[in-house]
Amino acid sequence: MFRRHSLLLPLSLCALTLGGLPSSASAERVREATEWDTAYWYNATDNKLPRILLLGDSICNGYQTAVRDALGGVAYVSFWATSKCTSDRSYLKQLAYILDEYDYSVVHLNNGLHSLTSDRQEWETGLRNALKLIKEKGKGAKVIWATSTPLKDPALTEKARELNTIAARVMREESIPTNDLFALMDPLDRNKMWTDTYHYNAEGKKLQAAQVAEHIRTALGGKKASEEEAKAALKGAASPTGPNGKIETSK
Repeated sequence: MFRRHSLLLPLSLCALTLGGLPSSASAERVREATEWDTAYWYNATDNKLPRILLLGDSICNGYQTAVRDALGGVAYVSFWATSKCTSDRSYLKQLAYILDEYDYSVVHLNNGLHSLTSDRQEWETGLRNALKLIKEKGKGAKVIWATSTPLKDPALTEKARELNTIAARVMREESIPTNDLFALMDPLDRNKMWTDTYHYNAEGKKLQAAQVAEHIRTALGGKKASEEEAKAALKGAASPTGPNGKIETSK
């Protein structure tokens, strides 16, 4: 059985103890018409392998299952995908909860596509606060920054590029390596690989997952698992009680 939490309501966070939590950005980000959160902890009762955490948005949600399968026998995968910008009033509170749930060896972080219209200084402040929180609660976890992916709309792509430029400066200052998903996807055919303004088809998700998994594998020392090890680990990630039915793995 795996452990899954839906974080759709802030009420589930009321009991958090947030002493020492970095302050949020100076001005609250205006929320979208619908805000959402999805979090999974695959292999929730297993502890033989290191656990990694994927943080992002619907792009992360799109590649997380393929990353889980690619890292079978190497690491257990958890993820939190959310529409919340770093300057949202609940972002740090929810991130603190996610970080407290397990010990993670690697945290792969992105925040951007829901921040395209956010005040740039507020977003940067929120990003720095998120990194500070990961450092404080991450117990030595290695951090990898992932750039925001390009969009089908050229004007929106430029906004994503602006955020990536800000993040690049922050990551240099913090000595955090970058997984450049923007560079991976930008040269590709928008009419072939994109399903709408923001999202990718199965081929695009597979490309992203392979690069994410490789960066994480490198951070873990380059370990590779045998087919038998991968099957055994992924068996523990399957479940008959997923939110939309069975959770199945590819191996």
